[in-house]
Amino acid sequence: MHEMSLCESVLKCLQESAKTQNFKRVKTVWLEIGALSGVEIEALRFSFEVVVKDSLADRAKLEIIALPGEAWCMKCSATVIIEQRFDACPKCGSYQLQVTGGDEMKIKELEVE
Repeated sequence: MHEMSLCESVLKCLQESAKTQNFKRVKTVWLEIGALSGVEIEALRFSFEVVVKDSLADRAKLEIIALPGEAWCMKCSATVIIEQRFDACPKCGSYQLQVTGGDEMKIKELEVE
């Protein structure tokens, strides 16, 4: 389950930010997660609760901002929304797509005390 290691990395970022920005507790974490990132949201939610227990983010609320998968079609030159890698272009049916977004996961915002 790579979601556990993702949450460990998020906690490390929170701890580093707490040191540099002088906050003691995290109340809410907003994560942007792309549809093509390969992250299982429910597994991430479970892992987050386990990883942050007894830390500065204990009982923090996890908010997920879902980002669509985006690709550029080499055949019709359109930027299109895709649900998964290797989908066909919804405009022309070509499989010559280059992913341009929706494969990321990042901390968007924090609510802290």
